[in-house]
Amino acid sequence: MADKQKTIAKPVSLEGVSLHTGLSVKITFKPAPENHGIIFKRIDLENQPSVRALVENVVDTSRSTVIEENGARVGTIEHVLSAAYGMEIDNLLIEINAPETPILDGSAKSYIDSFLKAGIVEQNADKEYFVVTNNINYADEENGIELMTFPDDNFSLNVMIDYNSSVLGNQYATLNSLSEYKDEIAECKTFVFLRELEFLLKNNLIKGGSLDNAIVIIEKETTQDELDRLADLFNKPRVPVKSRGVLNDEDLIFPNEPARHKLLDLLGDLALIGMPIKGKILATRPGHASNVEFAKKIKSTIKKMKSKNYAPVYDHTIPPFYTINDIKKILPHRPPFLLVDKIIKMDKLEVVGLKNVTINESFFIGHFPEEPVMPGVLIIEAMAQTGGILVLGTVPDPENYLTYFMKIDKVKFKRKVVPGDTLIFKLELTSPIRRGIANMKGQAFVGENIVAEGEFMAQITKEK
Repeated sequence: MADKQKTIAKPVSLEGVSLHTGLSVKITFKPAPENHGIIFKRIDLENQPSVRALVENVVDTSRSTVIEENGARVGTIEHVLSAAYGMEIDNLLIEINAPETPILDGSAKSYIDSFLKAGIVEQNADKEYFVVTNNINYADEENGIELMTFPDDNFSLNVMIDYNSSVLGNQYATLNSLSEYKDEIAECKTFVFLRELEFLLKNNLIKGGSLDNAIVIIEKETTQDELDRLADLFNKPRVPVKSRGVLNDEDLIFPNEPARHKLLDLLGDLALIGMPIKGKILATRPGHASNVEFAKKIKSTIKKMKSKNYAPVYDHTIPPFYTINDIKKILPHRPPFLLVDKIIKMDKLEVVGLKNVTINESFFIGHFPEEPVMPGVLIIEAMAQTGGILVLGTVPDPENYLTYFMKIDKVKFKRKVVPGDTLIFKLELTSPIRRGIANMKGQAFVGENIVAEGEFMAQITKEK
């Protein structure tokens, strides 16, 4: 059975100080209907504008993730969204009376506790996933950042961080299933290096930061006087000096808590895609800027898939729907004019076929001897044959029928096809078959690129 969308059963509120602005904030989570997604509402502003938690709305990633829409902003949203993703909540209305969420203890734990207090309930609508079928990569070589997806039946995250820090060293964190999120990730706090604190404060940031909501890492020898000066600068209590290490390491839950928090942040930023993922994600030194760029690449892939201009995925390890021998039982064509090698998949509305183009094709002898190019008319014929298999699949005895194409329209050729290419054909019915007449749209791909497309009308005729 398909997984169902989820929301919370009743409203629940939290209050706290925001990390960067230092404002006192009240945030209220409310149930939302199916297909609503996660939307913030700035109830402190005129007309209470809504801000959808979508990657298209991200306007700043310098020290947190900030979204803006309808003239309103909401900042430091990553912990809230991470908690919702981790608890598999799809639909929420989040009312907030400030431009930034409360930092609370610097983790997602309080948000998780609030969701559990409110109760998480299933809705009637099916949950829509982005299923990873191809690798999607984002890399920033200069900063050693890389994020990539791999196909997998389940969702998992693997994060590695390395800041050339003798204190942190290389750290790894893994989330093998969302069921582990509450106990393994949610409680992990944000972290900051001691050397960054004064710069952040002078840039009007971390006004609400403290040892209660952040792990502070000391990388070099620091005097008590310097630590006292910073404490006074932040108007925070003085603490005993430590030569190096984690200033508040007695509060560490896991030795690799910084890496786990980076995973928490990454999950929150991936929530901006607007749907959960089925696939494996590996990330090296992720940060908000790279997370958002990675999410944008995934969102772009989703849009392509929904636009119908996305190349079908061919996995040679999966047995074909029809082999060449099966095809020969359906189509009357024979070599050298049988131009479909296998059918990858087929249902009542769509068929996907494949042809391996080799230098041994007879037409390359004359088209052209010095520059072999597959004739466009044969690409169209190959699409027509693939569509014929779809149409003949609607009759119980296809071997007794023929398909004649009555019209081919709006044909476009985008790229040339040459020896060594693998052509993937996708044909779909654009209307129900009536009186033996079928209308189809066809596309031919090499890799992810469309090489040809057109519209076809065909008639099924029984042989006499």
